[in-house]
Amino acid sequence: MIQIGTEPLSIVEIENVAVNGFPVGQQEKSKKAIERAYQLVQDNLKDPDKVVYGINTGFGHLKSVRIATEDVRPLQVNLIRSHAVGVGKPLSIEVVRAMMLLRAQTLSMGHSGVANSTIELLLAMLNKKITPMVPCQGSVGASGDLAPLSHLALCLIGEGEVFYEGQRQPTAQAFKKTGLKAIEPQAKEALALINGTQMMTAIGCLNWQKASRLLHAANVAAAISIEATLGSKKAFDPRVHALRPHTGQQKVAAAVYSLLERSEIGASHEDCGRVQDAYSFRCVPQVHGVAEDMLEFTGRSLTTEINSVTDNPLLFPDSGEFISAGNFHGQPISFAMDMMSMALTTLASISERRVFRLLFLSLSDLPMGLIDKSGLQSGMIMLQVTSAALVSECKVLSHPASVDSIPTWAEQEDHVSMGAHAARKAEQIIENLSKVIAIELMCAVQGMSFRRPQKTSLALEKVIAKINALVPPVTTDRVMAQDIERLSEEILTHGLEIV
Repeated sequence: MIQIGTEPLSIVEIENVAVNGFPVGQQEKSKKAIERAYQLVQDNLKDPDKVVYGINTGFGHLKSVRIATEDVRPLQVNLIRSHAVGVGKPLSIEVVRAMMLLRAQTLSMGHSGVANSTIELLLAMLNKKITPMVPCQGSVGASGDLAPLSHLALCLIGEGEVFYEGQRQPTAQAFKKTGLKAIEPQAKEALALINGTQMMTAIGCLNWQKASRLLHAANVAAAISIEATLGSKKAFDPRVHALRPHTGQQKVAAAVYSLLERSEIGASHEDCGRVQDAYSFRCVPQVHGVAEDMLEFTGRSLTTEINSVTDNPLLFPDSGEFISAGNFHGQPISFAMDMMSMALTTLASISERRVFRLLFLSLSDLPMGLIDKSGLQSGMIMLQVTSAALVSECKVLSHPASVDSIPTWAEQEDHVSMGAHAARKAEQIIENLSKVIAIELMCAVQGMSFRRPQKTSLALEKVIAKINALVPPVTTDRVMAQDIERLSEEILTHGLEIV
């Protein structure tokens, strides 16, 4: 069971709950912190002269409108309903489950002023697999992901729609089936539920896990491509990379060098006289290494965000203060996702170049199209065209969202992060990259069939066997579209776990 509260959560734990359905519980010691903050809000309501944003005022540009005590609770319901203006296709169930867990975590840190029953309902919905229907469009990334989180909060008050038992249905219907009770939001609760970066961070965490698997798969694909084209491992020599000690570059070089060790194919052409390989082969450490560094940075940013309080105003029970600030602003995640997008697009670009070289006789010394009787048969040539199309789409998508801004709320919210856009673009780039890497693996493994009976390293032979089991060798022209989809899904879901 994953425990939320005062202890930090990891990206892996987010995926385990969101994707793998791990149950969630609450650390007992967090309940006291939650109760202290909740009580501070209740005490504030007893003082008719004290004005606190979002508790007894309007929101955004309406911050100066004072709300009467008897209207404090209706104010919260009105806030959720009025802000649930998202449009577009629903976010995936996995993303919304991650949002719910992240929202519960930030509220459990004791600086938001919600009742513990609100957090308990979020956790109960996760454990019973009741998932709010949240449209994917409508967030500008400050004050956080307002519209998407409002659709999530709408379900907590028994309204809106959810996915349950494989069906989209009214929340009230799912609650009736499971015995759950909607909350009646108290002062500050609605604002605490919808103010934050949980949509962009949820997508970001799931992106990061997939991107990590893809980077590893890209290193493996490059190694098999090097072997299939009779390339050299000398460019991966650790002495070379000690002279330019970028962390990611050294890590990738070591990984690929290890994969190429003890290869019969490598040993067979050590004295062939080839001076050097093309950049797309010998510059793998430098190019893949930057992606490694960027993923390390984005992982740190996401881990910090997971364990942050991002609503507004923030409560400090020790001093009794309410402080309005900007922790809801999504700029850190927006930049992180843009950096991830650019790094992954570069991985796709260099992979496509290796595919191109594998397929053409003059560049690889392999049969044209990686098939016998080329001419009568086209073999795998069109795979490069698909790869090129995906790479070009990635290039368009990798234009940064984080440099964009558009004022909202009558200039009160005059600079926004576009973090949701950045996260969603990165999500599509990941889907594209998985197919580009799948195409390279298919071509590289096919190329290896022409190097038999010689073998590569034990680790790469295991990968080749796994891929051949998923995607049969191409001996005659056939439809390969489903092969690409099947292999890309395997990489995204499981990676190449055998190495």
